[in-house]
Amino acid sequence: MAETTVSSKYQIVIPKEDRERAGIKPGQKLMVIAKHGVIKLIPVPDLREMRGVARGATFEGYREEEDEL
Repeated sequence: MAETTVSSKYQIVIPKEDRERAGIKPGQKLMVIAKHGVIKLIPVPDLREMRGVARGATFEGYREEEDEL
């Protein structure tokens, strides 16, 4: 388990092995979730990486008949 220190500007450095394991790249956005004294950093995927993720998805059966056009 790696350890880091909070700077006087409240900045931290994510240890290299953890950055590599999570696939974090320079300039990438991270979502910060703080709950019960624990802070989680969640990598936000680039929209270009999401391209095609829902290819072939169908909405059939998800709408009420009266909502359909």
